[in-house]
Amino acid sequence: MVRYYLKVEGRLKELEQPEPGCWVNISPPFNQEELDEVAQNFDVPPDFLTDSLDIDERSRYELEEEARLILINTPVLNPSEEKNDAIYITVPVGVILADEHLITITAIDENPVLQRFLDNKVKNFDPADTTMFVLQILEQNVYRFLSCLKKLDLKRNLIEQELYHSSRNKELQQLLSIEKSLVYFVNSLSANDLLNLKMKRTDFLGLREDEEKDDIFEGIIIDNGQALEMSNVYSNILSGTMDTYASIISNNMNVTIHRLTLVTIFLAVPTLIASVFGMNVPLPFQESKNTVYFIILLALFISLFLVWYFQRKRLF
Repeated sequence: MVRYYLKVEGRLKELEQPEPGCWVNISPPFNQEELDEVAQNFDVPPDFLTDSLDIDERSRYELEEEARLILINTPVLNPSEEKNDAIYITVPVGVILADEHLITITAIDENPVLQRFLDNKVKNFDPADTTMFVLQILEQNVYRFLSCLKKLDLKRNLIEQELYHSSRNKELQQLLSIEKSLVYFVNSLSANDLLNLKMKRTDFLGLREDEEKDDIFEGIIIDNGQALEMSNVYSNILSGTMDTYASIISNNMNVTIHRLTLVTIFLAVPTLIASVFGMNVPLPFQESKNTVYFIILLALFISLFLVWYFQRKRLF
């Protein structure tokens, strides 16, 4: 679906036909014919559009004739319903600077970063100012990463509180999902950080003459680096937590097996004594009326002796 937007009197208005300075947003559903038509109408390479739909495409920028492509990765909720899948994944968003238009394209419907612009939640947003629009997209993308990281960390803390009381597979699977999400974040933020530094070094957006926008871009680079550092820290904490709980579960299992083994030994003594006196052969005290009491006391004495012995050796 190809839609056109223009800022009119402070509000975003959808247009029937593209106008100079408008924002062209492409989102599912669409077909190849629509992409070819967009590429022809706005004079952009078709590869710019198709590359932006590749879920595995890394962040990069590209210049071809008058068109410029900026490809960044953004975090979205994983549509998969599998329990062991990541909570968040990252998908590419293509930002294409054409002659008089700015084109955005993504492979998912309602991308959270672009949706903030569609909902008029970004201040001083104007599609006609393409350079500022690109900076605002990069800025909102970093804020989205930071917001998702805080949610993941909060969820991790809640799961750890659950694990303090019971070590179940459910909580461990949830921690695994968070760990997978952080892996996506670390890789995407690293690629985005490298992209921002390259654009800064080559002045891809032409910001050297505009000190205000250059400062904004510098702040975006700093915030992206902070998000990357947070992802690495959270990932390391989670890895250590998973290893610690794996050791705790293994230790608890060993303790349980140890105790069950000792209980089995204690119960085996009365069974052994009763088995001996139950044999059909002549045995001591067989004719006595108090043989049953003797057997019970003997079994109890040996069992208590074993309990005392194991406690003295700190085995029980």
